[in-house]
Amino acid sequence: MFVCLYVDDILFTGDDPTMIQDFKQSMVKEFEMTDLCLMAYFLGLEVKQCSDGIFISQTKYATEVLKKFAMEDCCPADNPVKYGTKLTKEGEGDLVNPSYYKSIVGCLRYLTCTRPDILYGVGLISRYMEKPRSSHLKTAKRILRFVKGTASYGLFYSSSQNLEITGYSNSDWAESLEDRKSTTGFVFFMGETAFTWTSKNNLLLHYPHVKQNTLLLHCVCVMQYG
Repeated sequence: MFVCLYVDDILFTGDDPTMIQDFKQSMVKEFEMTDLCLMAYFLGLEVKQCSDGIFISQTKYATEVLKKFAMEDCCPADNPVKYGTKLTKEGEGDLVNPSYYKSIVGCLRYLTCTRPDILYGVGLISRYMEKPRSSHLKTAKRILRFVKGTASYGLFYSSSQNLEITGYSNSDWAESLEDRKSTTGFVFFMGETAFTWTSKNNLLLHYPHVKQNTLLLHCVCVMQYG
């Protein structure tokens, strides 16, 4: 059985109904508690449980984020980051309010809990929170525009018995204009659903003789130990 506690909210699950019932009764005896039955909403995560699987999304949270930054009526974007986008610390345009920019980044970062499709873009704009400029803010708002058109997206965990694990990784091969570092990303699936993902700057500089299987090994190590 697995138990998750956050402040005064507790979640528990397992494959033994008797153990779950015993745990529930023992907790009720010790603490004043309210049983909300099957999980439906927790810390911004919306959970829909049905016979063929579980769908997890952050639709309500995404809508609140759009309203917070006055983007609820914006035109949706087809993708979170425009192809060929390259940002630098110097940026382009005027300086923008760092607190406002950091707030956007923070809200979007929490949205990546169920949205691996925006992780690369959020990681990109996270690098420029010290002195953000108009070009950085424009890129951040494009992600918000993408969220506008995909607010209902999420992850579906099928009840299928397919437990095959498949992983994919890639790198942009030293695309950073400032330090020659690469951005490496990976996503691993169990069956048809992603269960872990990342997108981050490599700790090492890129050299032409480094092979892609070395980068894949780095990805696996990050997943297992990072």
